[in-house]
Amino acid sequence: MSDEIKVSVVEFGDRSCYQLQYRDPITGRKKTKSSGVDRDGSKRARAAAEREAGTWEKQLREGTYQPKSKMSWQGFRDRYANEKLSGLAEATAWRVEGVFDAMEKSINPQRLADVTADRLSYHFAELRTRGLAENTIAAHVCHLKAALRWAADLGLIHKVPKLVKPHRAIQTMKGRPITGEEFDRLLAKVPSIVGDKVAEHWCHLLRGLWLSGLRLSEAHALGWEERHGLHVDLSGEFPMMRIPAEMEKGHKHRHLPITPDFAELLLKVPKDQRKGHVFNPLSKRGWRVTKHQMGVIICAMGKAAGIKVNTTTKLGKESVKFASAHDLRRSFGERWASRVMPQVLKELMRHESIETTLNFYVGRNAQTTARTIWAQYGNGNTSGNSAPGEQQKLAQTPQK
Repeated sequence: MSDEIKVSVVEFGDRSCYQLQYRDPITGRKKTKSSGVDRDGSKRARAAAEREAGTWEKQLREGTYQPKSKMSWQGFRDRYANEKLSGLAEATAWRVEGVFDAMEKSINPQRLADVTADRLSYHFAELRTRGLAENTIAAHVCHLKAALRWAADLGLIHKVPKLVKPHRAIQTMKGRPITGEEFDRLLAKVPSIVGDKVAEHWCHLLRGLWLSGLRLSEAHALGWEERHGLHVDLSGEFPMMRIPAEMEKGHKHRHLPITPDFAELLLKVPKDQRKGHVFNPLSKRGWRVTKHQMGVIICAMGKAAGIKVNTTTKLGKESVKFASAHDLRRSFGERWASRVMPQVLKELMRHESIETTLNFYVGRNAQTTARTIWAQYGNGNTSGNSAPGEQQKLAQTPQK
């Protein structure tokens, strides 16, 4: 029956372009769409419209024609937010909304069908022009691909446009682990930032971040009682933390072992004071600060201590990043990377993928790795206390 389809070029007085039209052999109704060719009366324009008619006719007969989605871009965003993002972690939903906002700034799609491969390629080039890192652009690609796959699965679009994968970026930390000396400097600057009255509360928080590897949101939420959701559990053989799925980045209920040094910090708190939140960073007026304020204040401490953890150049302007709460987490990861196997470190850091652990912590510091190797070698050899240069000399000395 598809052989009965015949597409013709027609002209309507109220249309600026030649129209393409055929009669559906099943319903008997005429179906019309624009050829996209301006109706200027020239033979060249008419011939171009005829070619468009032939192409459409071939697609209809072969069953490969796929009409463009008529869904508006805003309609898609609203539906994706209600049906998909509402089931994800709040932070993830917030990031996806940011990805959509960035794309609108570049290509401003009016319909979902306007999000094409060539326009997305232009958008990613724009992100590079704005100075975004390749890792960040790769994250944009992943979020957009997931959204468009969801649209295709629901039939909102016929296929996912091809997204050009960015050049593989070198995986680097946005900051770095800070040293023990830098951590002492950080503690010393606490009174000058928050005042003497509440300084001890903040020092307790910083020590907790240093010893636990907790994310900022986790440290802010951690409580002594089960009602807090994320809470300390001292009832078993070893101190543990319980993390509910809704508060965990990997979206899984977890029992998390507490490292001995962090457990010692917690057990120093008298039993009658183990109520409410474990950490209570207070403002100068005595109010418990929000998670956002907590992060800003710790960054101010890092800047006051002069702890530079990264320097980048964007659009010709140098930007310095000072120590933040997450750099304390990085320090925790680096310290324990030399003590435990990668799989154990993955659990301590609560990484969703072992690749993250391997990329950022295992083998990151060649000097630390070399020191560990030489120390282990020295434990089993009479020449173990010699420096590397002396080892070479000893190897060349004839043994008696």
